[in-house]
Amino acid sequence: MNDLSALPADFVWGAATAAYQIEGAVDEDGRAPSIWDTFSHTPGKVAGGDTGDVACDHYHRVPEDLELMKSLGLDAYRFSIAWPRVLPQGSGAVNAAGLAFYDRLVDSLLEAGITPNATLYHWDLPQAQQDRGGWPERETAERFAAYAEIVVNALGDRVKDWATLNEPLCSAWIGHLEGTMAPGWTDLSAAVRASYHLHLGHGLAVQAMRAAHSDLQIGIVNNLSPCEPATDRDEDVAAARRADGHTNRWWLDPIHGRGYPQDMVELYGVDLPVKDGDMELIAAPLDWLGLNYYFPQTIVDDPAGPAPHAKMAYLPGLRRTAMDWEVNSDGLEQLLVRLSEEYGARRIFVTENGSAYRDIVGADGQVDDPERAQYLDEHLAACARAVKRGVPLAGYYAWSLLDNFEWAYGYDKRFGLVHVDYATQVRTVKGSGRRYADIIAAHRRRVRRAA
Repeated sequence: MNDLSALPADFVWGAATAAYQIEGAVDEDGRAPSIWDTFSHTPGKVAGGDTGDVACDHYHRVPEDLELMKSLGLDAYRFSIAWPRVLPQGSGAVNAAGLAFYDRLVDSLLEAGITPNATLYHWDLPQAQQDRGGWPERETAERFAAYAEIVVNALGDRVKDWATLNEPLCSAWIGHLEGTMAPGWTDLSAAVRASYHLHLGHGLAVQAMRAAHSDLQIGIVNNLSPCEPATDRDEDVAAARRADGHTNRWWLDPIHGRGYPQDMVELYGVDLPVKDGDMELIAAPLDWLGLNYYFPQTIVDDPAGPAPHAKMAYLPGLRRTAMDWEVNSDGLEQLLVRLSEEYGARRIFVTENGSAYRDIVGADGQVDDPERAQYLDEHLAACARAVKRGVPLAGYYAWSLLDNFEWAYGYDKRFGLVHVDYATQVRTVKGSGRRYADIIAAHRRRVRRAA
């Protein structure tokens, strides 16, 4: 086992999920469709024609899943709240039954000694709000803040750790520019406007949440990647700079009061719909930053491709996951140091980190996944190295607690520490899950010995 002794005594050990990926029950208790219901039911959009209609049936299996969390020894559970379960039309009347589900979940977590960490938006925009224009329109940012206030008023007496948005890059760039996530658009102008209104919605939500409860710990979660040129050619070096702007700086600079990076504003050529006071709202002070890390990017120039006219190079001979993503834990350390040194982050969580592999259920019913366990070991070691370099890393949330609906990949890709047989909904803790439990237990023993 790697030396993790640098991790602080109060380090938070968690696992993460997202509502549409695990809950199922998409038409129960007043929930209305989200853009992901629409997208997944559109032929050709999701591998295998899969949908999140049932997913892991978590909506009906919370007690069982809580027992799994307890068996792993988790300190905290990061989950998302489904906007269309709480406000089926995106605004207006609150669906009491939908909100009650999260109320019960929070109480159950607290009774189990597990800290709830709630994300308000993990991509499941109510379809009714999409029909009014979605994230390219300012109204959606305003509706999001109103939704945030409702949820925090209901749960903020018990839930203190909150994220506004999960991976706004995916919502804006992949959903509106690349078109491979909901709502499936390929429109640069709409994508840029969506990115801006996601940031504005974040800022307005932070304002509303702090007004409702002054003692909340509020952050935002970004998925980031180091972007390095594949060669020393000037064209590839410039392309890597653009890729960094598209992937990292566009999402970090505004929330740190730096405005949008001018080189990217010029590259996109889309006027940002800024109104007086917006940039101050977007840069509202935060209590923590969330980092989702999966892979680095090695970049080559792609002048004929879409913005940012850069693409990832495929380098042979590297370890890769079933997603075809490079395994490189040094990238996690690099990003953590960057958030601390370049952006001055005072408290950071790794809010997602994990790997998909082609799991095989053995004759004994067990799932041995040594590659995922190795991935976990290596990335936690990177966390410990970052702490030694002065990074204020407060916790780690493995992605994911359960195998689940993996967006456009459907059920083909498995990230879970716990295997799910989708036909029977039987859960089985994998070898990597047992490894994670052992790591958590070892950390607690070190803390007790040092006390």
